[in-house]
Amino acid sequence: MLDFLNPILNRHPEKIKANVEIYTWQTCPYCIRAKLLLWWKGVNFTEYKIDGNKEARAKMAERANGRKSVPQVFINNQHIGGCDDIHALDAKGELDSLLFQPAIATEL
Repeated sequence: MLDFLNPILNRHPEKIKANVEIYTWQTCPYCIRAKLLLWWKGVNFTEYKIDGNKEARAKMAERANGRKSVPQVFINNQHIGGCDDIHALDAKGELDSLLFQPAIATEL
């Protein structure tokens, strides 16, 4: 709907090929902040809302090298970290290069 703003905001959602996943709690301010960054960049991401779900939190922790805090972000199945981590990557100019890499297909 606001695609006309992409040139102004320097967003290029058509170039974002990465598979982005984020584990969240609905009312977590850090989760909201991380999602806002992804939305700002035009990322279509998969969100796993794990509020009160011990099994889902355990799966997240397993994928996130034992980290149990939310959010936890994964790009192309690579653990990025939480809110501070994704914002730090963006501040260093490294987030976009991860987002523009196509997801690698895995064979079962």
